[in-house]
Amino acid sequence: MAAQGTMPPNVSFQSGFSSVAKMVLPAVVNVSSSKMVRTSQKMSPFFSNPLFQQFFGNQFSVPQEQREHSLGSGVIVSPDGYIVTNNHVINGASDVKVMLGDKREFKAKIIGADAKTDIAVLKIEAQQLPVLAFGDSSKMETGDFVLAIGNPFGLNGTVTMGIVSATGRGGLGIEDYEDFIQTDAAINPGNSGGALVDVRGDLIGINTAILAGGGGAGGEGGNEGIGFAIPSNMARYVMDQILKNGKVIRAWLGVVIQPVTPEIAKVFGLSEAKGALVGDVEPNSPAGRAGIEKGDIILDLDGQPIESSRDLQLKVGTMKPDTVARLMIFRNGVKREINVTLGVMPSSKAESSSESSQAQSALQGVSVDNLNPDILQQLGLPANTLGVVVTNVSQSSAAAEAGLQRGDVIQQVNRKPVANVREFETAVRAAGDQPVLLLVNRQGTTSYVVVRPY
Repeated sequence: MAAQGTMPPNVSFQSGFSSVAKMVLPAVVNVSSSKMVRTSQKMSPFFSNPLFQQFFGNQFSVPQEQREHSLGSGVIVSPDGYIVTNNHVINGASDVKVMLGDKREFKAKIIGADAKTDIAVLKIEAQQLPVLAFGDSSKMETGDFVLAIGNPFGLNGTVTMGIVSATGRGGLGIEDYEDFIQTDAAINPGNSGGALVDVRGDLIGINTAILAGGGGAGGEGGNEGIGFAIPSNMARYVMDQILKNGKVIRAWLGVVIQPVTPEIAKVFGLSEAKGALVGDVEPNSPAGRAGIEKGDIILDLDGQPIESSRDLQLKVGTMKPDTVARLMIFRNGVKREINVTLGVMPSSKAESSSESSQAQSALQGVSVDNLNPDILQQLGLPANTLGVVVTNVSQSSAAAEAGLQRGDVIQQVNRKPVANVREFETAVRAAGDQPVLLLVNRQGTTSYVVVRPY
C-alpha cells in the first residue's frame, strides 16, 4: 500500500537508531478491545461447599456478564486508516478502539481476521495518516538489525532493538501457518500486533508472540529474549485477501502430512530426509482424485523443492484454488510427476500436518488384539477397517515415547497390511533388529511411525 522506505540518515551504533524510531513511531498505534463474557457466581459461600456441589451441581449459581479488556498494538498501512494487527488482540471483541501517537482516539471497524495466521485488519475513519511501508521479509537474514515497536504493558510508543535470531521458525503450535521471524528484540505483552522493522524503517514483521519462561510460546509472561513475528510477506498476503474477499480463501490439497525423519528416509529408500510424507489422503479430495497415495513422499511443488511438511503446508496455503499444481513424488523407490487441481479449503479444515515423533526402540512392551465390530464402534472407525488395535503400551517403552497409544490401530508393518494379530506378529518378527515402519490409524486419521530397535 505504500512505497518501500529509504535508508534514514546516520544509522549506526555511534549515532543510534533515533532516525528510524522517529520515522516509524507515528504509524504504530495502541489497540484496545473489549467483549462481554459470561461467568457464574455462587449465591452464598455455602453453595461452594464441594459436598453440596456433588449433589446439586451448579444449579444455585447466578449467571453474570462482565466486560473483559485486551490491549495490543497495530500498524497503519494506508493513509486512509487501514490497520494490521493480531487476530488474538481483537478476537470476539464487541468494541475496538485505536489511539494514535498524537493521542487521537478512534472507534475501529473489524474488516476481517484470519485465525490461522493470527492476522486481522481494522479500519478507522481518518485521512492522511502516517504509514509504514511493507518490506520484503524474504530478504531478512539471521544477524540483521531490527527494531520492535509497540505498547508493552500499555506503555505507548516503546522501541526495542535486536537482531534477527532466525527465520522460518515453525512447529511452535501457536498458529496453523507458522513461518516466524525470531528476534531477541524485547517483546512483551501489549506488543502483539506491533511492528518489526528493518534499519530502513520498512515493516518486515508483525510481532505476535514471546517464548515464556515455562517453555511455551504465547503472549503471557516477560521477555526471555525470544520473540516471534509474522513475516510481512505473509501479513500482506492475508491482508490483501481480507480486503478483496472479506476472508482468506486458501487452496486445498487434502492430505495429512508428516516430516520425513532420517529413519523414515532410510526405510523408504530416500537419500535425504526432505519432503513431506503423506500419512493419509482425505476421501474425495483433490489429492485423492489425482491418485496421491498413503506413503507417497512429496519432493517438490511446481519445481520448488519441499524441505519439510511445513514447507508444503505453507506453499499450498498461499496458492489459489483451481490452480494445477505439479507435484514430484517418490513412490516405491521411483520418482513420478502428478498434476493436482487444487480445491478450496473447507472452512473447518486446515491442511493438516501430523508431526511424527522419532521412535527409538522396537515394539517390546506393545500389546495388540484383533479388531471386532464392538471395538471398531468404540473407536468410531468404519466397519471395514483392517488392522490390530493397541491394547497396552508400557510407559517405560520407547514405543510410548514415540507416541504410540492405547486405542491406536496398526494397519501396516513395513508397508505390508496386517489384518490380525498373527499377521502383525509375523511381520514384526520378519523385521528382526531393523527399524519397523508402522501405519497407525488414530481416530480415523493415519500417519507413519518408525520404531527403531536399540
